[in-house]
Amino acid sequence: MEKPVDEAKEQQLQAEWEAIAQQIHDVAESHRGDGAALLGLLRVLESLHREICNGVFQETLPKTRHELYSLLKDIEAEGGWPYIGRMRLRHFLSYLEEVEDGS
Repeated sequence: MEKPVDEAKEQQLQAEWEAIAQQIHDVAESHRGDGAALLGLLRVLESLHREICNGVFQETLPKTRHELYSLLKDIEAEGGWPYIGRMRLRHFLSYLEEVEDGS
């Protein structure tokens, strides 16, 4: 059974993401022209991406076909998948094969 959409929660998440994005944008703008500082910011963002993907996100990966279907449906509805490096994507696909074999 699909989770009902909690619009208040969705709005709260959207507001949080926008605030984070604005803060990052402000930091980038304040260091315009400073390649080393901008590279440092990109490294921090990459590190956070990796930490989230390998940690709390990976814990939420589907355990059943129904959960997988719901995740894929959400990805399609929301406009795709955030960038994940090739090795990570391969790992994710092998995980899905394991789930499929176990069902």
